[in-house]
Amino acid sequence: MKRFKIITILFLSLLVSVGCDSDFEEINQDPNNPLEVPSSLLIPGVVRAAQNESYSTFTGGDMGACWSQQFAKVQYNDEARYIPRQSVISRVWNTYYAVVIADADAMYSIAESEGNNNMMGVALTLQAYGYAFLTDVYGSIPFTEAIQAATEGNIAPVYDSQADVYAGTLAMLDNAISLLGTGGTIDGINDILYGGNANLWKKFASSLKFRMLMRASGQMSVSGDLQALVNAGNLFQSNADEAKLVYLGADPSANPLYESIVFGTRGEWKINSEMVDKLAFDADPRLAVYAGLNDADEYRGKPSGFVDVPNDDYNYTNVSALGDFYLRPELPGVFVSNAELKFLMAEAAQKGFISLDAEALYMEGITASLDYNEVPGPDAAAFLALQNLQPDTATALKQIAEQNWVALFSQGVESWNEWRRTGYPVLSPAAEADLNQIPSRYNYPTTENSINKANLDAAVAAQGPDNLTTPVWWMN
Repeated sequence: MKRFKIITILFLSLLVSVGCDSDFEEINQDPNNPLEVPSSLLIPGVVRAAQNESYSTFTGGDMGACWSQQFAKVQYNDEARYIPRQSVISRVWNTYYAVVIADADAMYSIAESEGNNNMMGVALTLQAYGYAFLTDVYGSIPFTEAIQAATEGNIAPVYDSQADVYAGTLAMLDNAISLLGTGGTIDGINDILYGGNANLWKKFASSLKFRMLMRASGQMSVSGDLQALVNAGNLFQSNADEAKLVYLGADPSANPLYESIVFGTRGEWKINSEMVDKLAFDADPRLAVYAGLNDADEYRGKPSGFVDVPNDDYNYTNVSALGDFYLRPELPGVFVSNAELKFLMAEAAQKGFISLDAEALYMEGITASLDYNEVPGPDAAAFLALQNLQPDTATALKQIAEQNWVALFSQGVESWNEWRRTGYPVLSPAAEADLNQIPSRYNYPTTENSINKANLDAAVAAQGPDNLTTPVWWMN
């Protein structure tokens, strides 16, 4: 992966002496080939690469939403039965290292040379997001030597434990938070997340840190850091603050769900019966947003799995498609949502990590999700009137986790991450599955065994077998 600090130098093979040449360099500088690319030009590529991969039907659909039982498939069920495509496993690894992380690192270097603190903070936030994504799905990953692999030809970087990756990534976010808002500019046209608003980038970095601390809360003390984030006042306050890429209205710049299911006419991705049953039981108005009506004018989901789905049981017409809202080309690709943050904060409050009202935050999370899904006001109000957080801690935590699962609909990898962390809702493995449990991680790309075997073997020896059922650090 070449660095994106592009320098074009024109060498003249013959210099001719001229009498008056004080403006010679300016006259002969090609305006279409600048000496240096501004750091902000790298934002769109990094942001789009991250979301295009996480919302891909083969990643966020098959190895995310199907595993968390939000989506199901009426054909091509290998991935839903826990037999992932190794080409996709490798693509996730390569995309996040070679584009998201490497280009964000290049962005930081350019911004540093520009003396642009805000852009340095943006770069660190995106780089931290990339590392967090990778370590959450694979476990131990290259971290301290990862950039060497991208920029210096080190094809055998050491693997760092997930605990060390988390520590390093959290430090990146601390650095980003301290830089954002302290000088420099973010080009509003290139900034396709926040239009150049450094304060919103600080909220992104702070809210991402809150998520990571909660994910690691079973393995490390987090209360002080979580309360400090609350006290600083830089967490998302509304849906307008959340980190999301609003896609464009047509191929090839539309949301990947639209690109595959609508534009690519790949309608095998449907809504899962677990989601339909949960929403129907609760009379949740989001059901009409999440799912379309089937050929009998009913909302009908399909259970996960099956090698071959009999046509008279579950097919393309008698199982509800994903709702039109989620098949829009402009559907945002979400990094961290306001609803997710509020549920994490409610959990933190319920566990005594922060001094806030857990029930109020729980209600804010549901409200944020209803607003995001454009549920009409009267329907939202009627549903909210029936909600309350039970006083028993175990029951309250179950409620929070299940509502977070509902709100994370279509955010496949993140919904699977949170299900792995909390265990809610209680799910059974897919029918006719290749494993006796829902996967706990992705296996490593097969190429690592040939080009980085010694370091891979060391990571596996420390972490556990390189299979789909080995738990990652924060699951233990």
